[in-house]
Amino acid sequence: MTEITLLDGSIGQELVHRAGDRPTPLWSTSVMIEKPGLVRTVHGDYFAAGATIATANTYAILRDRLVKTGLEDRFEQLIDLALTEAESAVAAHGSGRIAGALGPLGASYRPDICPPPVQAAPLYAELVGLMRDRVDLFLIETAASVDQAHGALLGCTEADKPVWLSVTVMDDDGSRLRSGESVSDLAQIVSDFAPDAVLVNCSRPEAIAAALKLIAPFGRPFGAYANGFTRITEAFLEDSPTVEALTARRDLGPAEYASFALSWVDQGATIVGGCCEVGPAHIAELDTQLRAAGHSIT
Repeated sequence: MTEITLLDGSIGQELVHRAGDRPTPLWSTSVMIEKPGLVRTVHGDYFAAGATIATANTYAILRDRLVKTGLEDRFEQLIDLALTEAESAVAAHGSGRIAGALGPLGASYRPDICPPPVQAAPLYAELVGLMRDRVDLFLIETAASVDQAHGALLGCTEADKPVWLSVTVMDDDGSRLRSGESVSDLAQIVSDFAPDAVLVNCSRPEAIAAALKLIAPFGRPFGAYANGFTRITEAFLEDSPTVEALTARRDLGPAEYASFALSWVDQGATIVGGCCEVGPAHIAELDTQLRAAGHSIT
């Protein structure tokens, strides 16, 4: 019926769970130093589940975040470690693409502290330059405002690789970005920069359909990968939060999540996967249900 690109699921949260240590504001970044090989194992488990893309563990490797923890001098080393782990997983699996993840500057879900586009662009351009020769595409993740998306897209103008833009929407109103702006307000920058896909990520699955309804008219391939949190709490929006401020849902098993994802495919989505708290078992079930519905996985 339809060719579907099956993304992986959570990288950061999966690493936090498997590492077994108390979460820190560095999230999954320090895991690559303290537990070599764990990231490669996570990527491998997603490939085994049916995913065709390994999202490199670069989401939180941003200079502004590393400065706060005294690790800015390891910036390039951490990028290299993340890409090496993804490359090793692809080699072991024998196939697969690597997406260079570009997370939000400042903090997730905090467009109020993100620098304006002209200041954000060179920070993203540096990341693009470091990763360009080792990834198959760039995945801008969790953009929470039009300006945040604009800055990242501006920084990817010299990428020479496909660029996918993914935004995050309100827990209770998927028609609005977390900034409060309408998802429709992205139309101009999508027209100007023509990203190769427009996605919705790290949002409640119940909010995705409303967002996709507004994204579909942009005329770009689109899709979604939701999270498994009950909601984004006020405590997580404070300075230097950890995931201890968030609660995982107990009602979003693999079958339930796959049901949501297939409904997005029914809306026209051609790229699906999972975000925080969506693990290999969810991706395996999604792979099974997509194939059972007659779709092919690319």
